[in-house]
Amino acid sequence: MNFALVYIVNRFFYRIGDFFHHWYFHATRTMIHSLITFLERLDRTLAIKITLHHFFEPLYKDYTILGRILGVIFRTGRVLIGGIIYLFFGIIFLILCLIWVLIPPVIILYAVVGF
Repeated sequence: MNFALVYIVNRFFYRIGDFFHHWYFHATRTMIHSLITFLERLDRTLAIKITLHHFFEPLYKDYTILGRILGVIFRTGRVLIGGIIYLFFGIIFLILCLIWVLIPPVIILYAVVGF
């Protein structure tokens, strides 16, 4: 009888620790991987990396002065807009991660306080 009680208590604390390990470590790693995958797919549309690589080249191989000036202007705008979009999704991701991290403590707090 004593062995069964010790085993049940041991498994109880093991499962609680396993839950928090899964909740914080594995889920956070999965969310970060999802963000990186999303930003990679977004970069296929915005092409910020390629735009920065060809930043000072003229648009459409127009090597006139106007073509070179417009190339830098349009690419600057594209990089700024892309950066704003990346920042927006990064902030949304950060908010979602904070909500995810705070769910268990809030539930425990409400259980202890008795709401």
